[in-house]
Amino acid sequence: MYTRLVSTAVMLATAAGLLAGSAAAQRAPYRAPRTPWGDPDLQGIWPSTQMVGVPFERPQQFGNRLYLTADELRDRQRQAERQQQLDSADFDIDKPSADIVAMGDVGGPTSPPPHWLERGEPSRQSGLIVDPPDGRLPPMTPDGGRRAASARSTYTQYTGFDNFDDLGPYDRCISRGPLGSMFPVVYNNGNEILQTPGQVVFRHEMIHETRVVPLDGRPHLSPALKSYMGDSRGRWDGDTLVVTTSNLNGRTGAQGNGNIMPLSDATVVTERFTRVAPDTLQYQLTVSDPKTWTAPWTAAFPLKRDGKYTIFEYACHEGNYAMKDILSASRADDRAK
Repeated sequence: MYTRLVSTAVMLATAAGLLAGSAAAQRAPYRAPRTPWGDPDLQGIWPSTQMVGVPFERPQQFGNRLYLTADELRDRQRQAERQQQLDSADFDIDKPSADIVAMGDVGGPTSPPPHWLERGEPSRQSGLIVDPPDGRLPPMTPDGGRRAASARSTYTQYTGFDNFDDLGPYDRCISRGPLGSMFPVVYNNGNEILQTPGQVVFRHEMIHETRVVPLDGRPHLSPALKSYMGDSRGRWDGDTLVVTTSNLNGRTGAQGNGNIMPLSDATVVTERFTRVAPDTLQYQLTVSDPKTWTAPWTAAFPLKRDGKYTIFEYACHEGNYAMKDILSASRADDRAK
């Protein structure tokens, strides 16, 4: 019931934001085209590039407002224009300019040069989280707080790793988990949906994950069988595809490409995919993890279809030189103490 109420509220808010002030508000709701076997057709490449730069949690100055005002959007557009200038400037990874470093996750030991990064049109959305209403995560449980504080990865430190298992699953090129695979990040934001009778397939560019989701009503696997991506089952709720994922192993997180803010093995993720226009897929996920947070939380954002986007090979693999070099640097630090 909670998920259904949140889903209804989010979809109404999203529809209002997309249609307000336009002639589309006077037309009948969009109905997705059908596959040859009659299911709503969600197929295509739906990158999350336009949401890059939207905060995960809503900045507190926006209160309960999901969308920016016109003036706030202009400020965000000016920041994007400045970023484009920096992207086009000469870049020395050993000596990045102060302007470039100030723009965010560039210039550090593990960050890419700015011209690698994907940029989209500035979004009006103030943050990715839409419930609780203030767009902030609910309080963590004591166990969740302990796990978050002790999580180790290159997102939280650059050295001091004792063995390979200290590194996060993304550092090790294993997985980003279901949340890290969908949330927008600095690059490789390609998401492709394929459909066959009785199945939906999600292909994620980063870490080359592929999820095959059955729609035939089969039960979830035994709770004893857990994995990085979990066990997913799907169903249609009208034109909305609902995917429920359980059986996670507690080794991936909600942020940092799945490297930080670790989920527990009790997590259940409910995703909703609704095609609301020929080029727009509304995406929503609700995370219920009673071991980590005191209440469920929901994020939602639109995905824009892009037929020109190319999903390239992501050849990261466990045991690559990055992991070897990180561990050898940690041993060099040990010897220097």
